[in-house]
Amino acid sequence: MSGSISDVEFVMRNLAENIVANEQYFGELDAVVGDGDFGYSLARGFEIVLDQWDDFDRSDPGVFLTKIAAATSARIGGTSGPIWGTAMLRAGVQLKEHPEIEGADVVRALRASIDGIKARGKADVGDKTLLDALVPAVDTLEAEVAAGHGARETVEAMAATADEAAEKTKALQAMRGRASYTGERSIGSVDAGAKAVAVLLRSLADAWPAS
Repeated sequence: MSGSISDVEFVMRNLAENIVANEQYFGELDAVVGDGDFGYSLARGFEIVLDQWDDFDRSDPGVFLTKIAAATSARIGGTSGPIWGTAMLRAGVQLKEHPEIEGADVVRALRASIDGIKARGKADVGDKTLLDALVPAVDTLEAEVAAGHGARETVEAMAATADEAAEKTKALQAMRGRASYTGERSIGSVDAGAKAVAVLLRSLADAWPAS
C-alpha cells in the first residue's frame, strides 16, 4: 500500500464533498442529545475547502493537509473546529517532506491525529466521541498494512470496523461535549461524531478506484 499527493487529494476531496452532502443527517444525529450544530459546523468548514480547492499548496502531502487544516479551523464553529483542525494538522505534520506515502506513514499520521484529538478534547475511547470509531478503524488500518493488503481492501475493512464501532456507542454514556450534559439520557443513541467517521469511511471505500 503506497500513494502520493494525488491519493491525499482524492481522500480529502471525497471527505469534503461527503461532509457537505451529509450536513442535515449529521445535524439530526447530533440533535438527539447534543445542540444539533455538528453537521452545520462541519459543512461550513469544508465548503471552504471545496471553494479554495485549486489554491492549496501541493508541494507535498503534508503541506497540503496543513493548509486545509488552517482553512477549516478558521471557519468551523463550536468544538468541532479545534478537534477536526487539530486532527488534520497533526496528520499533515507527520506527512511533510514525504512525497511518496507508504501504509506505515498513513498509520503514523492518523495515530498523531488521534493523540491530538485526545489532547484537545480531553477525551478517550469509551467517552462516546468520534474516537470510538476512529481508533478501531486505525487499528484495522495498521493490521491491514501489516498483512500487505491493498488500499481498496484496507479502506473497505476500515469502513466496516468504523460502522460496527459507531453502533456500539449506543451503549455508552456521553462523557464529553454537549451530550454529556444529558447524563444517562445519552445512552441508547449513536454518537454523531463516531457515526460521521463511519459514514465518511464508507463513502470513501465505495468511491475508491479498483487497483
